[in-house]
This record gives sequence, C-alpha cells and structure tokens, in this order.
Amino acid sequence: MTQKTILNETHRAMGAKMVDFGGWDMPIHYGSQIDEHHQVRCDVGMFDVSHMTVVDLEGARVREFLRRLVANSVDKLQKPGKALYTCMLNPQGGVIDDLIIYFMREDWFRLVVNAATREKDLAWINAQAAEFGVSVKERPEFGMVAVQGPNARAKVIALLREADREAAEKLARFAALEAHTIDGVAVFLARTGYTGEDGFEIIVPENHTVNFWNALAAAGVKPAGLGARDTLRLEAGMNLYGQDMDETVSPYEAALGWTVALDEGRDFNGRAVLEKQKAEGAPRQMLGVVMDEKGVLRHGQKVLCDSGEGEVLSGTFSPTLGKAIALVRVPAGEVGALHVDIRGKQVPVRQVKFPFVREGKVQEGI
Repeated sequence: MTQKTILNETHRAMGAKMVDFGGWDMPIHYGSQIDEHHQVRCDVGMFDVSHMTVVDLEGARVREFLRRLVANSVDKLQKPGKALYTCMLNPQGGVIDDLIIYFMREDWFRLVVNAATREKDLAWINAQAAEFGVSVKERPEFGMVAVQGPNARAKVIALLREADREAAEKLARFAALEAHTIDGVAVFLARTGYTGEDGFEIIVPENHTVNFWNALAAAGVKPAGLGARDTLRLEAGMNLYGQDMDETVSPYEAALGWTVALDEGRDFNGRAVLEKQKAEGAPRQMLGVVMDEKGVLRHGQKVLCDSGEGEVLSGTFSPTLGKAIALVRVPAGEVGALHVDIRGKQVPVRQVKFPFVREGKVQEGI
C-alpha cells in the first residue's frame, strides 16, 4: 500500500504531479522541474521530506553504541546540536544506509535515515542496541520540510518567534537547535540539506506541518518536487542510496572516504574491510564526468576506460551547466579516456572533480 505524507492533499491542491517513490506518493514537480531547480539555486524553494525516518536513541550508553554502529566517529560530536554525516556498514564494509546523527544530550542522539531503507535500518539498529541498553524510538508523529537556497534561512527565521531568531541566525552549518514558530509550535531546526545550497531541514509536529508549509508559501517560498531535488543533489555530488551505493559498495568505492574515521580503539562494523581497502586500495572508484556532446547520461549505461568496464550510477541533464553530468563507478587504476555506451555508440566524457556545482557556483574546470 502506497504511503502518504501529511502534505499529500496540499501538494495536489498546488498542482503537483505525483509519483511513487519507494512506496510513498510524492510530488515529482509542480509544473516545471527545471524552473524549480533554478528557483532553489537562485532564490529559495521548499521540499516535503516527511517520508524520511526520524529515530531517537536514548540511554546512558548511546555514544558507546554509535561508536560501534557507524563508520564516522561520534566523538567528533561534543557540542549539543552538532551533526555528523556517516554510513552504517555491514560486516563486509558495505553501506546499509547513509544518515545524519545529531548529538542532543549525552543520553540522547537523533538519527535521520532514508525512507526506502526504513525497515532494514530499524531492524539493524535494534538488533545491536539491546546489548548497550539503548532505547530505539521511531518518531512517525513528525513531518519534515527542507527549505533550501541562498534566501532560505531568512525566510525560515522570519517565521520563528523573536526569542529564537538570534540563535537561528548564528546556527553553524551541520548543527541543529530546538526553536519555536511565531505560533508557539516547537520545531527542530537543522542547518543541513541535500541540494548543495544553504538552508534548513525542519522537523515539525505532524499536526502543524501543513500550517508551517502554508506559512512558507505565504512568505513567497515556492514548492519543489523530487525531480529538482535529484538534479540539485547530483550537481552537488551527493550520493543517492540504492543508486550510487548499497550493501555491496564500501564508502571508499562511493567517494565517501572522508566519512570514515579509523580512530584507535574503536571496533565498528566493517572496520577490518575498510582498513584493508585503505592500505591496499579499494577495487573500484567513483568519478564525476561531464558529457560535452548532446544527450543524457542515465543510470546503468556502460562506461569504458583503461582500467576496465564500469557503469553510470546517477546521471542527468544539469540545468545549471546545460549539459549531461554523472557519477560513474569503474575499476581502480588509471582510467585514461572515458567513454559511455549510449545505444551502441561510444560517446566520450570528461572526468571532472565533483561537486559539479556548490552554492550556485560551477566548479573550476567544468
């Protein structure tokens, strides 16, 4: 049965085209995916991300538990509200899911995990939490709205009560705080996002989510759908779980080595495999590519290079660049010239550093 967020009827009333997304009925666009993409890059847009799963971990040994659960080090989180992006790995070093951890108190950490992986994530977390005496509590009573773009923070802060505005203004990137709207509704405000632009992701009580969305709309924030969210995150070089990585892919093979902390004395799931890959090199590598010829790069297309045969992971037409871009995975080694097989024709592509675009700026050399 298809699930619906609390904003489903609101999307339809705003003219959204709805599609199935991992079992959720979600808006793909509200008229023009390209316009929504540029709206976020140049001004501000909002996304319904209420399908994401919020999980609260509580108990005296939560930090100890998270040291085992994830590849990044939660010991980096010392100040309440600070956030950490990381991967949860299986014993083979494959990515079960990527997630954000928020440190709220020593006995309370909050996780936000992907919607499509909810059941397996909760099963995996629960299976290991028991020995640490950690309570695992899913929070389905919340909605979530992402407001992204160069003008996003100003729009959201204007909807907060006066007493919380200064703290929200000073909130650092990858940090969160608890605040209240003008109407007195308690919200969880995180300076995070999935677009390569500044902004907030706001967790709101479900029974107040529609009002919060409508208040943003009244303030001039236009809605954007999953289509624009995907082109924005790909331009920003951000992985999509299930497409760019999964349980057969290690963080090193997904260009996420920066999220791995091989700190001493911490035995996290998959550590032995990652230590071996760090020492000897991972068998595969993820690259960013741009296609200067006309056409679109799509998931599953064959990639040919000197190190062997690979495939396109995420590919799209980049509205900001005006040409096709992709993340590809190929065997380790010198790649030389890269070609993508498009309907039997070997089309040349250029390897470039990603992110392709960050905060509205095209990266040098692209």
